[in-house]
Amino acid sequence: MPALAAALVLVLTALLGGNPQTASAATYARISGAGSTWSQNALDQWRRNVTQYGMTVNYAGTGSSDGREQFRSGTVDFAVSEVPYGLTEFGRTDYPPKRGYAYMPIVAGGTSFMYNLKIGGRRVTNLRLSGDVLTKIFTGRITRWNDPAVKADNPGLDLPARKVVPVVRSDGSGTTAQFSTWMSKEHGAAWNDYCRRANKPTPCGVTSYFPVVPGSGFIAQSGSLGVSGYVRQGYAEGAITYVEYSYALSTGFPVAKVLNKSNYYVEPTATSVAVGLLKARINTDQHSPAYLTQILDGVYHNPDRRTYPLSSYSYMILPTKLERPLTKDKGRTLGAFSYYFLCEGQQQAQSLGYSPLPINLVKAGLKQVRRVPGVDVRNIDIKSCHNPTFSSDGSNTLAKNAPFPKDCDRKGPKQCSMGTAGAHGKPTPVKPGAQTSGGGTAGAGGAAGASGAGGSSGSAGSDAAQGGASGSAGAGGAGGIDPDTGQNATAAGATGGEQIAATNVELGPESTWSMRTLLMLLSAALLIGVVVTPPLLGRALGGRDGRDGRDRRGGDGA
Repeated sequence: MPALAAALVLVLTALLGGNPQTASAATYARISGAGSTWSQNALDQWRRNVTQYGMTVNYAGTGSSDGREQFRSGTVDFAVSEVPYGLTEFGRTDYPPKRGYAYMPIVAGGTSFMYNLKIGGRRVTNLRLSGDVLTKIFTGRITRWNDPAVKADNPGLDLPARKVVPVVRSDGSGTTAQFSTWMSKEHGAAWNDYCRRANKPTPCGVTSYFPVVPGSGFIAQSGSLGVSGYVRQGYAEGAITYVEYSYALSTGFPVAKVLNKSNYYVEPTATSVAVGLLKARINTDQHSPAYLTQILDGVYHNPDRRTYPLSSYSYMILPTKLERPLTKDKGRTLGAFSYYFLCEGQQQAQSLGYSPLPINLVKAGLKQVRRVPGVDVRNIDIKSCHNPTFSSDGSNTLAKNAPFPKDCDRKGPKQCSMGTAGAHGKPTPVKPGAQTSGGGTAGAGGAAGASGAGGSSGSAGSDAAQGGASGSAGAGGAGGIDPDTGQNATAAGATGGEQIAATNVELGPESTWSMRTLLMLLSAALLIGVVVTPPLLGRALGGRDGRDGRDRRGGDGA
């Protein structure tokens, strides 16, 4: 039997190219990261996807600030953040790490305003809010939903006199940094006044830690799951929070349409984010430590009426030097994972509630991956990525084909009835004077809603006529809980677990299905040869010996 086992090993070795170490080298080293919860739904989906290639990517959504700190201290291999190093907030500077690092864009999206509000026991799904009103809500100046300023944004709704409950992040958060950046630039006086009331130095500027005024009635929760999970509870009626669009989509809750500079209220779908980011300025100096970081002033003032004004993207912080905790084997895994989500993973961004990266950022990201020590450099044909933003002329297809908002989304006496985000397909009736045949944008990226449960059907048909292909579920919730992350197993709960057709990106010969299958078959053959065959052969030989003995004994006795 040892001879049989040795023979099988030799066959296996020959088939693998003559190197006995190749079989063990085919495995990827485990890598770990921490940081952004804004990006976590996308990251969790991608890392589940790459298990088919033998990769294990651990990720802890501890908030952008903690992710940057963990990367700086060398406790994780990579971090994810919506803001780069160097932020000074309330007199404390977030200094860059001493270890080598670089930024790489991973996914775009919209910071949205998920809320829980009812009129006469029926959930409101079509709320509209201007920037001034949002700022007053999150600085404690608007405390009732029937405030005249909120009513002016919503002429079709009889808003209740219920208390407004702002829900903010308690941890250091890139989402808070994005929101506070926008408030400091667009509504600086109101934001500074709030910081003074919170006993913080002014000008307040950008912060990843939301200051809370004692006795204000604000609720602070940790992580995107914390704030969205609070708002969705039955006892949280009147609550509103800021969170990435993906979380509202997956939990079946609506988000507010936000007024842009063209006086249209717009939902943060994949297409409206893509349009908004056309005006983002990107640091293109490859020698700058801030290479590929974003400046969003142009997004806030984008005159395109399809723009969602709080659009942005998130960064992965990559190691560029071979120092603790990075090893070459870990660098190889991190490179393969990065190649995956920069190409194939972007195809799922829209269904997950994000917006895929445009081609210029994907190309730049592919260059950044080459800087990771230990990476198996791939010469990826950008045409094989099949990213919905790509086009042959270099323009952003997703933005170019973005639908225009309905007339009832324009600031004025009319208001669309159709719900948003996870509540798409569930219209909210509007007052007779504000009735309109138009509707809101559909689910993630403008897909037409199919299954809205309940609600009046009078406006649902025309509201859902805005163009996409397949429908988003109405109040969907995602199916199943991922035991690894504690999140919905189907991150895009409102899309009914839609399967995404994707083109695989080659991750190296060791990751192909045929090689994996061959190894499994050879392992099975070796198992049979070494474990199963000897007992069977022994019993067969023993039985034959027994019969021969009886025959011999019988013959002697006769």
